[in-house]
Amino acid sequence: MKVASLTLALLLALACGQPARAADDKLAVVAAENFYGDIARQIGGDRVTVVSIMNNPEQDPHLFETTPGVVRQIADARIVILNGAHYDPWMEKLLAAAPRPNRSVINAALLVGAKAGDNPHLWYAPATMPAVAKALATAFSKADAAHASGYASRLAATLASLDRIGQRVALIKTKHNSQAVTATEPVFGPMAEALGLTMRNQRFQLAMQNDTEPSARDIAAFETDLKQHKVKVLLYNAQVSAKLTLRLLDIAKAAKVPVVGVTETQPTNVSFQDWMLGQLDALDKALSGPSS
Repeated sequence: MKVASLTLALLLALACGQPARAADDKLAVVAAENFYGDIARQIGGDRVTVVSIMNNPEQDPHLFETTPGVVRQIADARIVILNGAHYDPWMEKLLAAAPRPNRSVINAALLVGAKAGDNPHLWYAPATMPAVAKALATAFSKADAAHASGYASRLAATLASLDRIGQRVALIKTKHNSQAVTATEPVFGPMAEALGLTMRNQRFQLAMQNDTEPSARDIAAFETDLKQHKVKVLLYNAQVSAKLTLRLLDIAKAAKVPVVGVTETQPTNVSFQDWMLGQLDALDKALSGPSS
């Protein structure tokens, strides 16, 4: 992801301005991505104000550019949530440029032991959001001890709701374990692994993720998998409209290989839980084939 060419001097000047207080003494929370912001709202309730920086499901996250307004939001935040694992490196740079002594920073990658070089789409791993939810409840209670019981109650409700995803994953794994699938990018990779699916064409996916041209050999292998029905489903990043992606979608449709779109950014007016469950339902249907 690209970071706009703001000088460090400008970042510091913006960050060191008078921070704006959250309305009614609420905790100011900034999430790098809107799915983390959604979980923060679920646990924080009316005690927090949440700003999610990457929140447009129509935008390609790889083309994101930060702005002075983003810097000001981070400077004002009491609690910040980021993905880590080099998915949003711009966030760490901005945090360093806008320090705040009593700020809590929740890094999802550190919570689950992920590092740069691992698949960074951590929110698709079923274990990630429960870990983030618990960390958020702890941070909220530390910053606002008078309302700790409310955070604990909402944490319990959120964890119970997140458990629906784990239950759905277990059911699909039982039905479709080891089925071969492929994808244009590794967005869904952690979830595919949890489902026990066999993911093909991973070199191709890594090249697309890194904005490099896949080799002719990898492109040919991908096309062969689709044409010869070596995969049950093609997963694709619905937020990316690269010519090569569109070409593979056309080949899949011509070969009657089911296509399932997934996104890197949570859609508007949908909870994280319903977003994940909707995508899992679509995949389950595609893997199950036409109804008799």
